[in-house]
Amino acid sequence: VQLVESGGGLVQPGGSLRLSCAASGMSSTLYTMAWYRRIPGKQRESVATITSGGYTVYAESVLGRFAISRDNAKNMAYLQMNSLKPEDTAVYYCSARHRDTATTYWGQGTQVIVSS
Repeated sequence: VQLVESGGGLVQPGGSLRLSCAASGMSSTLYTMAWYRRIPGKQRESVATITSGGYTVYAESVLGRFAISRDNAKNMAYLQMNSLKPEDTAVYYCSARHRDTATTYWGQGTQVIVSS
């Protein structure tokens, strides 16, 4: 299983970014996809999760601003980030967790910097 994130970069406060996660070597319908982030000086935290059936869960800090989605046919997951704040600056990671075994795979991360 390989996960490759893309779409990170530098954006001004209030701006938007869309992160993508390309998965290979797996059947998407067997995995819950999620986005995590590691803010400098803090532990990695869950940002958003989506099951194979489309059920979503968000961290309170991003509720109403971020939206997670997936395309099972393309083995892709996305994180649309709107109204970005400087405190959203972090390395964002895609993960895939098998629904039965709980085996979890991680991408290499993509840097998001929110700054004026």
